[in-house]
Amino acid sequence: MQEKLTRTLAAIRPVNKELAAPAKTHLDGLTKPPGSLGRLEELATRIYMIQESETLAPYPAMMYTIAGDHGVNAEGVSPFPQEVTRQMVLNFANGGAGINVLTRMGGIDLKVVDAGVCGEKFPEHPDIIQRKVRPGTDNMAQGPAMSQEDCLKALCLGIDLAHEAREAGYRSLGTGEMGISNTTPSTALYCAFLGCDPVDITGPGAGLKAEAIQHKITVIARSLEVNAEAVRSKDPLKILAAVGGLEIAALAGLILGGAANRMPVAVDGFISTAAFITARAFCPDVMDYCFISHQSAEPGYSAITSAVGQRPLLDLDFRLGEGTGAAIALYLLKCAAGIWNDMASFADAGVSGG
Repeated sequence: MQEKLTRTLAAIRPVNKELAAPAKTHLDGLTKPPGSLGRLEELATRIYMIQESETLAPYPAMMYTIAGDHGVNAEGVSPFPQEVTRQMVLNFANGGAGINVLTRMGGIDLKVVDAGVCGEKFPEHPDIIQRKVRPGTDNMAQGPAMSQEDCLKALCLGIDLAHEAREAGYRSLGTGEMGISNTTPSTALYCAFLGCDPVDITGPGAGLKAEAIQHKITVIARSLEVNAEAVRSKDPLKILAAVGGLEIAALAGLILGGAANRMPVAVDGFISTAAFITARAFCPDVMDYCFISHQSAEPGYSAITSAVGQRPLLDLDFRLGEGTGAAIALYLLKCAAGIWNDMASFADAGVSGG
């Protein structure tokens, strides 16, 4: 497993920034004022630098919604019981969740992945990938959330998912998640990797009231203190194992695997961005391949994205997770590619340029 991670990191290379100039020339030659399609032109340029092809193809696209449970739920950091994780996985499989609707609307394929849901194996279903590393994490407020070995297994699960998608012909990926209490380890990861204070970035998650948020802050601070040796190490594997989650680790691996396969990766909100921050700690070049989809409504998210120089594509007050923001972002990538591929040039259309 360590060898797989090492090979994946070695395969990630930065995009060729010199391709930005010919991309601008192409876009400015289309029948519009230069730059008038704003961030769609930015997206098209980035896809061009990733794919290095005259025809842009972010589709077909695959959304992985990865699920895992968290031992820290025992500390009362979520208004929902842990059983909801399992129930929602079945809801995804039955097509009834927000992510199902948005992926259908966007023409995106969806697979739900059990990386660490409590309980037994799910009933067989074509849209559930069952690769449980272990049934939930331990309580990170009392010690490491998981062993480094299990953390590495979850990372490699995500890497494998990216490779499998690429081999199946998918050209881009979306990150989604499900896990009751997973804003708690996500916040701890931001604190560990970015030096944030839990007081500044801890939010309501699935709907905590003010007093419960204060308790959540205390739990996160205690988790960082209990796992201080791992946090001080600056080793991303140790930090992820100490205060992360199985689905977060798998998402970090998915991002690394996507970058190694030169695939655009649409990153969802608060939890998926924690996976992105983790993947970035392993290899900063993943930033060239990741598109932060939306401005999460969780407090402190603006400071987090600013700290890593990322500007979300959308601001829709989303805070659902599941990959919902990433699904819309993937459709924006499709739109950007369509502009690049199909819009007439001034010369072709017989239109006078400016």
